[in-house]
Formats: sequence, C-alpha cells, structure tokens
Amino acid sequence: METANKNNNRGSHTREEQMQAFGRLLDVLDELRVKCPWDRKQTNESLRPNTIEETYELCDALMKHDTKNICKELGDVLLHVCFYAKIGSETRDFDIADVCRELCDKLIFRHPHVFPPKGQNDNHIDTAQQVSEQWEMLKQKEKDGNKSVLAGVPEALPSLIKAYRIQDKARNVGFDWEEKSQVWDKVKEEIGEFETEVEHMDKDKAEAEFGDVMFSLINAARLYKINPDNALERTNQKFIRRFNYLEAHTMKQGRNLTDMSLEEMDAIWNEAKLHERDGNK
Repeated sequence: METANKNNNRGSHTREEQMQAFGRLLDVLDELRVKCPWDRKQTNESLRPNTIEETYELCDALMKHDTKNICKELGDVLLHVCFYAKIGSETRDFDIADVCRELCDKLIFRHPHVFPPKGQNDNHIDTAQQVSEQWEMLKQKEKDGNKSVLAGVPEALPSLIKAYRIQDKARNVGFDWEEKSQVWDKVKEEIGEFETEVEHMDKDKAEAEFGDVMFSLINAARLYKINPDNALERTNQKFIRRFNYLEAHTMKQGRNLTDMSLEEMDAIWNEAKLHERDGNK
C-alpha cells in the first residue's frame, strides 16, 4: 500500500519530502561505500566511463520522450554526481554541500535580473537572448571564471556539439551574421570548395573542406534555432526504422540483403516511408 501511495504521489512531493528523499540517497550511498566491495573500490577515474554511458542513456530517453526512463536515468546520473561528491568528502576537498552551495552562488551571481545585488535594481532583462549574453559576460567576471570567450567549451565534447557551442558563445559577444540568411552564401561557398578538393582527389584537403561544410551547416541550424545534434539523431532513428523494415521484409521472403539488387531494396525502402507516413496520420 505504501508503494502504491508513493506512485500515486509521483511528481507532487513537498519540499520536505524531496529533501528527505535526497537525504535517504546520501545515506544509502554512505552505506554502500562502506559495505559493498564494488562501490568501495570506485574512484573518479573508474567512474568516468560509466558516467558518460549514463548520460547518453538519459539523452536517449529524452529524445524518445520516455518519461518513465527519463526518471530512471536521471537517478543514475544523480547517483554519479553524489558519488563524486562522496569521494571528494573522503579526500576533504569538497562534499555535496559544497557542490550545492557553489552551484547556488553561481546561479544567483549569473542572474542579477532575478537576484539583484543590493542597491542595484535597474537590470532589465526581457529576452532569453539577453540572458545568454549576460551569462557569458558574467562568467568572465567571476574570480575563477573563463579567461576567454571560448574557454568554457569542454575539449572532450563531441565535435558536432562542440561546433554548436563555439558558435553560440561567439554569438553572445556579437560575432555573428547581421542577417541569418547570409549564412547560405557561406554554406554554398564551402560546398563548392569541398567539391573542388574531391575532384582533385586530395583526401587531406577534402577532409578539411568537409569539416568547413559541416561547420557552416551547423551555423545555419543555430541561426534558424534548430539543434543540429537533435536533428541528426532524428535522422539516425528514421534511418534505423526504415532499414529494420527493409531487413525484416527481406527475411520474410527468405532472402538476404546481399542477394538483392539496389532497385529491389529501394522499392522496399519507399514502402517503409509510406508505412511511416500512413502511421503518422
């Protein structure tokens, strides 16, 4: 009965209940760190690959709008946050309270339009764009803040996401096209340069120019408020669905894909597209 009541109350807990649940997590982690051989041996280095995997699993659930798994994967990511803080407390470098305090201090400092410093009530911010620009400016003013505009872009980010973040940060200090439509001339220019190097069979230069093409397309996506990583993942999932349809249809016929002509595969591929379209009506 207690479990049923908890399930019925999902998403509507009081702040006291939320704090109790967080405290319980910390208590469970403390006990695991002492009594479980696996948890006891973990370090920052050993946990890092798992953290990356859990983050991608959360991203997958978010893309699918799978609320049940979003909740589950958020828990896994939160566990890792608390685990790193636990390790930090053991070395007396920091603990979860320090993590929360620094985060709150940063949020308050970077939102003066919400939390104005004493004697300053004239910070008028009306748009999300103004908030982003102010955020980047304040990051460079912080004592331990970024020393340059692009310093806050993690080197380990996947290249596509990194390109988007680089461009976005440059935009926040005014380095951007005056009119977003101007980006298409750049896209066409980069495609032309890529085609030229491909025709010359210069692999190294072609690779460099292809990078320029991708960078310009990511720039176009940003200007038109499209997240390129989300867009590409949607296309990945669409391709997977259609290819799985093609493969399943072929197996039903008792054939292998390698035995089929491209025309035959294209016919089934187009059938998969129609099937998807009819299913979305």
